[in-house]
Amino acid sequence: MISKENAEHYLWGDKCDGWYLVNRKDMLVIHEKMPPGTAETRHFHSVARQFFFVLEGTLTMELEGKVHTLSRQQGLEIPPGAKHQARNDTASPVEFMVISHPTTRGDRTDL
Repeated sequence: MISKENAEHYLWGDKCDGWYLVNRKDMLVIHEKMPPGTAETRHFHSVARQFFFVLEGTLTMELEGKVHTLSRQQGLEIPPGAKHQARNDTASPVEFMVISHPTTRGDRTDL
C-alpha cells in the first residue's frame, strides 16, 4: 500500500511538495501540493501524456494559451507536445494527482 505518508517525498519549484506513488519508466504517478501563489515553469513533454486530477483546492492550468480552472474532483489531460503550466492562483493550497505515461524523466523542455 502506498500513500503520501509513506511515499518518497521531494521538493520542487517554490516550496511545492511531491510524493512518488508510482515511479517506473512506463508510468509516473505523483501526489503534488502547491502553496498559494506558486507556479511551475511553462514547459512541454515530447513523449509523455499527462493527466492532472484535483483532490483539494483549485488548480489553474494554462494549456496552449487557454486557461482552465480545475476544482476538486476535476481533471485535465495534457497531450504530448502541448505547452502547459500549473499555477495556484488562490489563497489556499491545492493538492492534485499527476499521472504520466511514460515517465516524464528526461522528457521535459522548459520554455
